[in-house]
Amino acid sequence: MEALRPVQRTLLRDRAYEAIRDAIVAGEIEPGAVVRDADLAERLGLSRAPVREAFSRLVDEGLLESKPQSYTRVTPVLASDVRDAAAVVGALHELVTRVAVARLFAADVQAMRTANERFTAAVGAGDVDGALRADDALHDVLVRVAGNRAAAATIARYTPLIRRLERRRFAEGGTCRSAGLHDRLIEACASGDTDTAVRVTARIWRSLADLVDLTDGDPADGD
Repeated sequence: MEALRPVQRTLLRDRAYEAIRDAIVAGEIEPGAVVRDADLAERLGLSRAPVREAFSRLVDEGLLESKPQSYTRVTPVLASDVRDAAAVVGALHELVTRVAVARLFAADVQAMRTANERFTAAVGAGDVDGALRADDALHDVLVRVAGNRAAAATIARYTPLIRRLERRRFAEGGTCRSAGLHDRLIEACASGDTDTAVRVTARIWRSLADLVDLTDGDPADGD
C-alpha cells in the first residue's frame, strides 16, 4: 500500500486521515476490507490515537462504516452515494466558478492551462491517478480564488466518494473527463465570460451521471 507510509509527527490526525483516505480512493484498501487501527498505526509509524480519529472522520464522510465492538470496514461504492455527492459537488463548483471568474489573474489562468496539459498527458499515458490529480488542480484554482471556505470544505469532503468511482471506471477502460471541455472552461475564464464558464462547469460535472448510470445494477457495487 504505497499511500500508507510513515508520516511526519506534525498534524498527526490530519496526516493519518489523508493517507488512509487516499489509500481507499486509490483502491489500495478495497471496498469491504476490514481496517484495524493497530495495523494501520504500525504501517504509518503512528500511535493508535490519530488513526482512531481518522477512522471517525472517514466514517462521518462515508468512506468507512463501523459497528461498535465488531468491525470498521471500507464502504461499498454505491451509485446512490455517488449520485448525491456529485449533485452537491457539482452545484458548488458552479457556485465557485461564478464567483471566481471575475477575480482571476493571468497567473491563475496559466495554472489552469498547466494543469490541463498534465491532465491531457496523463490520460494519454493511461495514468488514472495523474489525470485525477491534474483535474483536481485545475478546478482547485477556481475554488481557491472564490474564497468560499464553506464551499471548499464541502467539496473536499465529498469529492473522494466521487473519485473512488471515477478511478475504478477509468481503470476498467472508461474515458476520463474531456480535456476539450477543460479548454472551453479555461478560455471562458481567460475572457471573463462568467456565464459560459458556469455552463461548461455544469456540463463537466453532469458527465459524472454517465459513470453513476454504469454503476447502477452492478452487483459488485452493492446498489
